[in-house]
Amino acid sequence: MQTRSSALLLAFAGLSAASAVAQLTPQPAAPPTAVEAAPASASVLVGKVTREQVEEAAPEWVLSEGKASPEAAAVRSLGKVAPGATVTVYLGTWCGDSQREVSRLFRTLDEMGGSFPAAIELIGVDETKREPKALLAGVDLEFVPTIIVRRGGQEVGRIVESSPHGIEVDLLDLLEGRAKGVLSLRGDLAPESPKP
Repeated sequence: MQTRSSALLLAFAGLSAASAVAQLTPQPAAPPTAVEAAPASASVLVGKVTREQVEEAAPEWVLSEGKASPEAAAVRSLGKVAPGATVTVYLGTWCGDSQREVSRLFRTLDEMGGSFPAAIELIGVDETKREPKALLAGVDLEFVPTIIVRRGGQEVGRIVESSPHGIEVDLLDLLEGRAKGVLSLRGDLAPESPKP
């Protein structure tokens, strides 16, 4: 009687007994997959890009911007640096380090209220960091993000992959001449970046 009641209940619910058994039968676990640095939904942007294009291709970056907490004193000081510098940001929309660091940079710019006296250029790269070939010529790009500060056409320094003191603080130090060379938490690139 109970079997007949169960069959009627399943039929009433629009399920066949076979599909119900299949749904209740334990399935073998899928093999673990490799963890990706960024969600699979992130589009890979290559070439000169805008902030809007980055945020559209990788909407999770907007959430990271909202969570970022740049140092207020550095944000205020960045608006007062001598004009004439160029800041080139090489990023991967597929890269978790780029998401963390560049989102914080975007938040810093927002908090400045649009008064940044340096030109900023964003360049998206592919996963191999070889494209766009013309825009990467002579850059010696190994890791992303890489943020290069230039004055008078000469490289002052760069922040590579992980900013040691916060992107806004390290960028300020490069722009004001208190730091030069490679600033990174990567021990294989440079000794620990001293704080002035």
